Amino acid sequence: MTEVATARRSRITPEREAELYEAVLDLLREVGYDALTMDAVAARTRSSKATLYRQWGGKAELVAKAVRHNKPGALGADVDTGSLKGDLHALTMRSDDCEMEQNSALMRGLAMAMHGSPELLKAFREHLVEPEMQEFQKVLQRAVDRGEIRADNPAKEFIVHMMIGAFAARTLIDEQPPTQAFLLSYIDAVVLPALGAPTT
Repeated sequence: MTEVATARRSRITPEREAELYEAVLDLLREVGYDALTMDAVAARTRSSKATLYRQWGGKAELVAKAVRHNKPGALGADVDTGSLKGDLHALTMRSDDCEMEQNSALMRGLAMAMHGSPELLKAFREHLVEPEMQEFQKVLQRAVDRGEIRADNPAKEFIVHMMIGAFAARTLIDEQPPTQAFLLSYIDAVVLPALGAPTT
């Protein structure tokens, strides 16, 4: 039965999957998570609801995977510049200012939706939060191995909190979208000093 289910789920091509994810993100930006329905996704993508449920199980999983797919590459997978500063800068520069502004608005809406949807919160933790924490740990471990930061630095456990906090707080505090320039300055002024890493 597991093999049959896997075969059914794998019928969608990567190109078709990417098209579906883009349509989901467009709908999210138009109507928000609460008003998004599988019927609307099916209509927008000319898919059957049965196909959508078979592939993703439900709205929360579909939305979380769409957001994950929209991220520019697997975080940290192919970034090794030789320094922690270079790695964090390279990761930040994968999204341009326009993409950051769109993603910031999208994530604000989804953050509100997570308060009322345990399923969405669980899906986001599984498909975005935990993978990103693991990948940040790989970046940090390389910095430890290079001797840039101490293995016992307590700030290591909070790097994801710091990065997400800056991204989210930019609009709340400054009434401006996050930008590359802002995040790069934040990394140099806050993240690297907290980790005890070289800033030059």
